[in-house]
Amino acid sequence: MCEGPGTSYGEKRAMKVNVEVDCTPEEARRFLGLPDVSRANDIYVDAIANAMKGVTSLDQLGTYAKQLAPMGEIGMNMFKQFMEQGAGAAMAGFKAGAPKKKD
Repeated sequence: MCEGPGTSYGEKRAMKVNVEVDCTPEEARRFLGLPDVSRANDIYVDAIANAMKGVTSLDQLGTYAKQLAPMGEIGMNMFKQFMEQGAGAAMAGFKAGAPKKKD
């Protein structure tokens, strides 16, 4: 809370502060203390690329994706649900902000 000019004695107002940081993703990762997962990511991407070389049908692609995805099929279902909810929320916001038709 903030007290200062424009406030009565004892009156408290909230203060909003915006901070903008200009840095690379690598600098942000180090600053936040997050682990470096680039090697694991490279291995994961190579495994997916190798699996994709033998894909001859969409069913086979789906099977490979479920096997390689984090937490298998459960992870794929969670990701699908997340994407559907995000798309639904985006569409709801779009519809709410759309101009109303005049009669």
